[in-house]
Amino acid sequence: MGKRLKQQKRGAGSPRYRSPGHRYKTDLSYREYDDIEKTGVLTAKVIEFVDDPARTALLMRVKYDNNESNFLLAPEGIAVGDELDVGVQGRLRLGSVLPLYRIPDGAYVFNVERNPGDGGSMVKTAGSYATLIAKEGKSVYLKLPSKSTIILSNECRAQLGVVSGGGRLEKPMLKAGNNHYKKKAQNRMWPVVRGVHQSAYNHPHGGKQHHAGKPTTVARSAPPGSKVGHIAARSTGRRKGKRKPDADTGKSKVQSSS
Repeated sequence: MGKRLKQQKRGAGSPRYRSPGHRYKTDLSYREYDDIEKTGVLTAKVIEFVDDPARTALLMRVKYDNNESNFLLAPEGIAVGDELDVGVQGRLRLGSVLPLYRIPDGAYVFNVERNPGDGGSMVKTAGSYATLIAKEGKSVYLKLPSKSTIILSNECRAQLGVVSGGGRLEKPMLKAGNNHYKKKAQNRMWPVVRGVHQSAYNHPHGGKQHHAGKPTTVARSAPPGSKVGHIAARSTGRRKGKRKPDADTGKSKVQSSS
């Protein structure tokens, strides 16, 4: 009898597959959306930068003028000792937390709230930013890093700027040891062995002659021991159709047979 598949073992919840929450610095969130922010402004000063293994970007510890302290995502270009504003009456400064209706069109924002007061849930990875496209009534059109556009309430808060840590994937790992420590910081599974490189009794895709074996598609109702590959896939591989040259570019494009 072969070993259990990875997704079967992970369901047991052993320490090998758990997130090391005890090493994380904070549960990142904006301060409570109270009357101070809705009607006035708080000025905050950057005290220090903190490297949190829970995320790819740096955090900054800020201290408000009412002696509160909090963590925020650090934007690109900010330094220790800089000041930023939090609230409706805040100025347009790097890292300031403002409602979307106070931010001009075309500005770069990050750490955007999906619903007013949720603390920030979108555009938080290193080097990312969203673009404020337009405002219409109480709605705001925001272009995400995925190039898709969403409509949000103009009361949602966001930070001005671009998330720090951009370009972190441009430098190659150079050796497996570097990748080992990178994955270990968040307890990620690495290395991951492909199913076709395993034995037939260890994985449904295993065996030397996998190219002549069974297909990789599997039903949604398949048992856990065989539920790997393309689960409930509508289609796999390249689209079928005739290739017809484009009149504008002269390049060939796929034309569906239907």
